[in-house]
Amino acid sequence: MADGSSIEWTEATWNPTTGCDRVSEGCDNCYALTLAKRLKAMGAAKYQTDGNPKTSGPGFGVAVHPDALVLPYRWRQPRLVFVNSMSDLFHARVPVGFIRDVFGVIADTPQHTYQMLTKRSLRLRRMADRLEWPQNLWMGVSVENEGQLERVDHLREVPAAVRFISAEPLLGPLPGLSLDGIGWVITGGESGPRARPCDADWVRHIRDNCAAADVPFFHKQWGGIRPKSLGRELDGRTYDGMPARPAALASPRE
Repeated sequence: MADGSSIEWTEATWNPTTGCDRVSEGCDNCYALTLAKRLKAMGAAKYQTDGNPKTSGPGFGVAVHPDALVLPYRWRQPRLVFVNSMSDLFHARVPVGFIRDVFGVIADTPQHTYQMLTKRSLRLRRMADRLEWPQNLWMGVSVENEGQLERVDHLREVPAAVRFISAEPLLGPLPGLSLDGIGWVITGGESGPRARPCDADWVRHIRDNCAAADVPFFHKQWGGIRPKSLGRELDGRTYDGMPARPAALASPRE
């Protein structure tokens, strides 16, 4: 957990679950897996890698952390909070009851605005009617190439206050992308020693679609060896569009 974040579109991270495994090409160079290995070497057992044979590919063990549920209550000043930078709340190994607990904390701390991403959009869609959706939760899906556009269709069926797309790492063009029902789009290139290139024309196409649909557009980075290696500018400027934050629905609990 971190009060403060190097991720440009958020202000804090909160990890009530940790651990994940590969589901598509965007996972191949996962920063969370790299970080998990470093934490394991440092003795952080809760992030231990396990190579579980039941997973769809290389990953690190999924765990829920009930003790982490208290953390947002301690942040008295409003924050943008990215939920599960080290996991996916809709992983099959995260119990439905715990997902409801996380949603309950979000609803109970309306001074914060929460941003949540998943690649497991089918489970998200199937569970949507079984969850109470707080107005301070932005729900998004990761889409790295045209083959994953079905995730956006699933997202459209979710009653989130803001639905958004994270096209990061963007590994190919998204010519079939429809922004109907979408309230925000993030793009970004991959970073790390095995970073795959991100073509500027892919990003321009998404930017122009956002402009035509009046959807906020945020270009996070071009990536490279390090996240900031190639900067953030697209055609001579930065793009920092974001949805408006909701007003607090109530005072936080004492």
